[in-house]
Amino acid sequence: MSAVFQASLLGMDEELGLGPLGSTVRRTDLGRGAWLDVRPGWLSGADLLFERLAERVPWRAERRRMYDRVVDVPRLLKFYEEGETLPDPVLADAMRALDEHYAADPFRTAGLCFYRDGRDSVAWHGDTIGRGATEDTMVAILSVGSPRPLMLRPRGGGPSLRHDLGHGDLVVMGGSCQRTWEHAVPKTTRATGPRISVQFRPRGVR
Repeated sequence: MSAVFQASLLGMDEELGLGPLGSTVRRTDLGRGAWLDVRPGWLSGADLLFERLAERVPWRAERRRMYDRVVDVPRLLKFYEEGETLPDPVLADAMRALDEHYAADPFRTAGLCFYRDGRDSVAWHGDTIGRGATEDTMVAILSVGSPRPLMLRPRGGGPSLRHDLGHGDLVVMGGSCQRTWEHAVPKTTRATGPRISVQFRPRGVR
């Protein structure tokens, strides 16, 4: 992968591993049944995982229809179905740890996005394909690489929230969040390095 990644000063020297969840997770009540959990630096050695995923994952560039034309998706993608071997053992460990902490609805799939630079992005949306359109669900996002802002805003208008995620940070959107809020990773003209996000989802959620 040709994207240039500037590792943190200590990240490449840290042993790859997961910290605890439990009381280290900070929850924000978003209202209307939605909540957001944040666990900064959950994964140690995150820069090493970034390098592994950048090289090992069979990334795909996709095109999608938008209104009356077909456009390039502004990021690289790879989706791992339920039961498919994940590209690094620590991701399987992460899924098990999330299942133990959030026991109600086990995580079963992993979608990976490679944001190569500030031109790559994802537009405002909720993960409402499948059960997320009608049921409370969860989406857990583990970020490695250079921090990028994850923006959240209420559907129908209201103040937005911003979390700069990278270097092993974890965020979990739960409850009604996919129906009552939207999230995005906006483009930026500022110099920024590449980031990979791993989205863990329960069965039937996309």
